[in-house]
Amino acid sequence: MAVEPLSQKEIEDRLAELPGWSVEDDRLVRSYRLGSHFAAAALVVHIAGIQDELDHHSDLTLGYNTVRLSVNTHSAGGAVTAKDFSLARRVEDIAPGHGAH
Repeated sequence: MAVEPLSQKEIEDRLAELPGWSVEDDRLVRSYRLGSHFAAAALVVHIAGIQDELDHHSDLTLGYNTVRLSVNTHSAGGAVTAKDFSLARRVEDIAPGHGAH
């Protein structure tokens, strides 16, 4: 089943429900600042598990105490889709403090 790109209005409506998330260069993105490098690395491991479960993977960048996600749907021509927002919601649910920016 093909995944369709979301309209600009659909993206805006979904972003309103996910504070801290934005769209940059046709990718859904979010950064999290954590209390330590270990906490940031642990979050990356948890996100990797969610991505495997959903079979939808983002680019993850681990910094000293930060984690940055960047995702779009390759099968939809690199557009933002509902799959990206499903991943974002799942990450928000496990992020410490729901991801203080």
